[in-house]
Amino acid sequence: MVLQRWEPLFDFRRAQIRHPRATRIATTSAAPSDTEKREWAIPLDVVEQGDELLVRASIPGVKVEDIDVSIENRVLTIKAETKTDEGHKEGGYLVRERRSGSFHRSLRLPETVDADQAKTSYADGVLTVNLPKAESKKAKHLKIEAGTNS
Repeated sequence: MVLQRWEPLFDFRRAQIRHPRATRIATTSAAPSDTEKREWAIPLDVVEQGDELLVRASIPGVKVEDIDVSIENRVLTIKAETKTDEGHKEGGYLVRERRSGSFHRSLRLPETVDADQAKTSYADGVLTVNLPKAESKKAKHLKIEAGTNS
């Protein structure tokens, strides 16, 4: 018995690969073959917590030296890569759900964050990017004086 992960768009993708003109979608968007390099989107959570923005990215199984985080023109980019497990080619996979290859995600940051003060940490397969709010962009609270109209 062969176990297979259910893919709701599997039949559409198969038709797209076999007949790209019939589906009117370029073949470059078709599912990559096993020999091609695969690129996956990294799942993110973005949380506003106090005076900072927290971006948490799930990238389990990736070594910290294989993770690249950059901020340029208010765009946070996270790239990572895992090597494929070539040791199991002889027997073949019955189920293969663990992703391998290149991971990439970009996120436009609001003007309120101070990218120069950003800090990163990586633990238990979760990359966290702490982005403090810029002092000049924080909300100003004005004190209301009672009893005087000027």
